[in-house]
Amino acid sequence: MRLLLHWVLSAVAVWIVAHLGLGISVSGPKAALIAAAVIGLVNATIGLLLKILTFPLTIVTLGLFWFVINAFMLELAAWLVQGFAVRNFFAAFVGAIVLSIVSSVLQWLVMPKRNRS
Repeated sequence: MRLLLHWVLSAVAVWIVAHLGLGISVSGPKAALIAAAVIGLVNATIGLLLKILTFPLTIVTLGLFWFVINAFMLELAAWLVQGFAVRNFFAAFVGAIVLSIVSSVLQWLVMPKRNRS
């Protein structure tokens, strides 16, 4: 149930970011759901591999290179999903940052906290 809620909240975050005028567009709720799933899968597979391979560069740039990797992953997801588009790299860069912030805020507001005991 938690995974389904996380997926829906990610789709809502994609929908919100697409309506902020940052150069990211989504054609409808179905495309937002598919885009959220693809973004999650791309980040969990290719994104993880790229983050491991570029770890030395990430250390040299004090973690800033992860923003570049996230932008590339967002562009890759836009390339894979019909109805989800990113205008250019700058839109992907800013969009990835805003998407992570919006997604985190939505999860903080909606998802119940786990019992730490």
